[in-house]
Amino acid sequence: MKRSVRSMVAVMGIVVVLLSAAGAFAQVRHEVRIPDILGYQTLKCDFHMHTVFSDGNVWPTVRVDEAWREGLDVIAITDHIEYQPHKQDVPTNHNRPYEIALPMAKDKGILLIRGAEITRDTPPGHFNAVFLDDVNPLDTKDLLDCMAAADKQGAFIWWNHPDWKPEHIGWFDIHTTLYEKKYLRGIEVVNGDTYSTNAHRWALEKNLTFMANSDIHAPSLLEKSTAEKHRPMTLVFAREKSIPAIKEALEAGRTAIWFEDKIIGRREYVNALFEASIQITDIEREGRAVRFTVRNDSALPMELQREGPLGPKQVSLPADSVLRVRINVSGPETPVGLSYVVKNFLIAPETGLPVNYTIPGQIKIDTNMGALGTGTR
Repeated sequence: MKRSVRSMVAVMGIVVVLLSAAGAFAQVRHEVRIPDILGYQTLKCDFHMHTVFSDGNVWPTVRVDEAWREGLDVIAITDHIEYQPHKQDVPTNHNRPYEIALPMAKDKGILLIRGAEITRDTPPGHFNAVFLDDVNPLDTKDLLDCMAAADKQGAFIWWNHPDWKPEHIGWFDIHTTLYEKKYLRGIEVVNGDTYSTNAHRWALEKNLTFMANSDIHAPSLLEKSTAEKHRPMTLVFAREKSIPAIKEALEAGRTAIWFEDKIIGRREYVNALFEASIQITDIEREGRAVRFTVRNDSALPMELQREGPLGPKQVSLPADSVLRVRINVSGPETPVGLSYVVKNFLIAPETGLPVNYTIPGQIKIDTNMGALGTGTR
C-alpha cells in the first residue's frame, strides 16, 4: 500500500513538472519582420495600455508577457491618474504599475517607459505623458498645472483618441493653448480599432508625431502578431534600442503607424519602409518578353494599383511573398517604367504612396500584359 502511494506521488510529481515545462515552452516570442530604414532601427511600440491600477483587467506583468509574445520592443503602461474604479481593492499608487512590471520587462528585453493617462472631460479629452520620473506631481485639478508638471520632467505628451466622442470632435482653443506652449507634441491617429482621418490631417498640418496604440484594457488573446491580426503599433525609427533614443525619435517625429493592413505616416518614412521591403530581382529578357521577380521581404502586406501604362492593373503582395511578372515588349531602346500607387500605405487621408521603378535596358515596351503568377514563400 505504501509503495502504491509513493508511486502515485511520484507520478503526480512528474505530471506537475511536465505541465510546468509545457507552460514555460508555450510562452514563445514571435518576431515581427519590419525593416530598419534610413540608418535607424525600427522599434515596434505600444505606448498606451491599462492595468487593474486604473480601469484595466490585468496585473502589470501580464502586459509585459503579452508584448513579448507579440514581438513588441517597447511599451508604456499608462494607467489613468484621475479614474481608478478598482481602488477599493487596489490602492491608489500611480508609480506602482511601472515598478511591478519593470523587473520582468528587463528580464525579457522589453523597454518599459513610465507613463500615465491624464483624464479630463472632452473637450479637451485625454492625454498620455511618458518618460516621467514620478507620476504623482501630475495628480492636480488644473490641466495646465498637470501639463506643466509633466513638461518639467521632460515628458512627451500626446492627445489620445481625438474622435472618442463624436459630439465633441474638433480642435478647440484649449488644444491650441497646449500646442503653443509646446506641451502637445503628438496625436493618436489610431487608437485600438479606430483610425481618425481628423487626427491624420492635424498631424500633418501641425507637425505632430504620429502615434498608434492599443489602449488595451482586457487581456490580449493574440498568440503572435501577423499581417492579418496584430495590435496597432507605433513604429519608432531610433538610433538605438534605448529609452533616450526613443524619446529623441518621438520628439523628432520619426514614427509611422502599422494598423490592420495599413502603414500610415509622413511620406519620407512610409516610402522608406516600402523601399526597404521590396526587391526586384531575376530580370530576364527573351525575345519580346521581359520577366522579373518582385519580393516582399517584410511582414507588411501591400496593395498596388497601376497609374502608368505598363504592368498589371492590380498587384497584391502579401507579407513575405514572391510575385513573378512578365511584360511583352515591342522592340529595343525603351526602358521598362512602372508607375503605381501603394493603396494601403497612406501619406495623407485616402492618399496612397506613389512609387516608380525603371527596369534598366534600352527596350521599347508594348502596353499589352503577358502572364502573371504569384507564390508565397
